[in-house]
Amino acid sequence: MDQETCWRAVVARDARFDGRFFTGVTSTGIYCRPVCPARTPKRENVVFHPSAAAAEAAGLRACLRCRPETAPEMGAWRGTSNTVSRALALIEAGALDTGKADAMAARLGMGERQLRRLFRQHLGTAPVSVAQTRRVLLAKQLIHETDLSMAEVAMASGFGSVRRFNETFQALYGRAPSDLRRRKVDAEAGGVIKIGLSYRAPYDWPAMMSALAMRDVADEIVVDGAWTRRLRLDVDETDGAVTVRPAGEGRAAVEARIENLKALPGVLARVRRVFDLAADPEAITRDLSADPVLHAGITAMPGLRLAGEWIDAGEDAPSNRLTTKDAALLARAERWRPWRAYGALYWALSEERRNDRSA
Repeated sequence: MDQETCWRAVVARDARFDGRFFTGVTSTGIYCRPVCPARTPKRENVVFHPSAAAAEAAGLRACLRCRPETAPEMGAWRGTSNTVSRALALIEAGALDTGKADAMAARLGMGERQLRRLFRQHLGTAPVSVAQTRRVLLAKQLIHETDLSMAEVAMASGFGSVRRFNETFQALYGRAPSDLRRRKVDAEAGGVIKIGLSYRAPYDWPAMMSALAMRDVADEIVVDGAWTRRLRLDVDETDGAVTVRPAGEGRAAVEARIENLKALPGVLARVRRVFDLAADPEAITRDLSADPVLHAGITAMPGLRLAGEWIDAGEDAPSNRLTTKDAALLARAERWRPWRAYGALYWALSEERRNDRSA
């Protein structure tokens, strides 16, 4: 991170940097998003962190005003480390809620020390800190946005017990988690959990819904601009369903009906993957526009995303996967790394446009 660039982004409240770094204010012990509406702190009191987990590992607590848990997921580094990408997917699915870091490292084919080194290089902190922050920020979002009881929030965010949940929030915020809820709570009919997931604009929702509607998946359906997935106990550790629809710029609305609240983190992680919510359109556009064939397609259709699989056991990051056997395209695609899959998507669209013009 370039310190002066980060500082200028904070002063300007530049939304392009939202989620790319977090601003730690040493005088208050709080960390914020670059777009926080609070008064800009003094420069000498500011330390920048590459992730929310790094900020919390430094002893800072999340701002209650700008709510770092609602920032777009940081995806700018994705593709630079396939191992970190795979490890984060495991953490998002709850690998460190019940297991240990050395077991997760073994699943990735490396030692725990090497995995910690990669995490510190890319995220500024260790895997266990990332998992802890994921739990805390999800719990904080559930407190603010849902009507779940505190016990249900503890279960749904991956804490092993209500006691651990209470102790963690007391240590971080100096208050009970229930004190963070600033509104009266009325039970939601039907046991529906409604929560928003952030992403970086632009996002071509019609193209995504069209791609999902064309898939031959028995448990998925797209109706009236909303995608619904049936949840199965043998796959998702719960029965129920999850529905996703656009909810304004930079926000996807998720409604989940689940019987086992412990399954919620895994369900949300899979929703993020299916809808490619961690994509960084600015980085993709910057890198792929160097190819003159792709440049026109990116300009014409910004915000295209890759429809992901609900269950993904691939070794490579989805952004870099290719399924083509075309030797010439494979050779050209080497210059598209780490966004080869996006390059192939725009390439196919460019081919369609050329064929339409020649017809």
